[in-house]
Amino acid sequence: MKPETRRAGRPPQNASHRLARAHRILDTAADLVLRWGYDKTTVEDIARRAGVAKGTIYLHWKTREELFAALVRRERVEMVTEVRRRLGDGPATLRDLLRSLASEVLGRPLMRASVLGDSEVLGRLTRQKRDGAAGAELGGDFQAYLATLRSHGALRSDLSPAEHVTILVSVLYGSLLVSPRMPAGYRPPDERLAELIADAGGSATEVAGPLPADVTRAVTRATLEYVDAILEAARRKLRVSLGFRENEEFEENEENAR
Repeated sequence: MKPETRRAGRPPQNASHRLARAHRILDTAADLVLRWGYDKTTVEDIARRAGVAKGTIYLHWKTREELFAALVRRERVEMVTEVRRRLGDGPATLRDLLRSLASEVLGRPLMRASVLGDSEVLGRLTRQKRDGAAGAELGGDFQAYLATLRSHGALRSDLSPAEHVTILVSVLYGSLLVSPRMPAGYRPPDERLAELIADAGGSATEVAGPLPADVTRAVTRATLEYVDAILEAARRKLRVSLGFRENEEFEENEENAR
């Protein structure tokens, strides 16, 4: 079946109104895709539930795929924003980052489906290029972050950079995959599972014992800078998906729209 597509028109000129309407459409799309799955959710369904004409959706996105890409990108921005809020001003270690990231993925069904490639929820979208949540966090920027921690003596020196990444990916993804398949009595609450993921990943990769104060400060700085960087990258992608190019314009209208 070919993707639904229409020629895009010009969205309304009032940026705040356009953004508010886009968010309303995305809210509806999120509800329907979690209820019915991506493959069964049509633009007609979304338009009807959102109270707009089908053509109005195509004023914002040329295809259904672009609409759902915007949905996943928005969810990722919200997730990383909350991770950053949880970390505050520090101290912030790799273990703290893992705990916050795991907790947010576990608490967001759409993000969890995106991370795990859940075909029941995301259908064909799982076989297309998309913004994976934790997948993006564990890419090149994440490796550079780990290299910084290693240079400060905060990570085990007997493990190679590739081994650090392998361990952390295995702990995070493995826990997310296995937990729902465990018998009910062996399935911890989400917040407890996030703690277990953080403890397992941290214990396997961090150096034992407390760190000197200067190293703790350096690790906190590196962790917060890393999260800030991936948050800004996520926001840039979302701006494009919502039809904005200038950072200032988007940020100002985002506050007014939501």
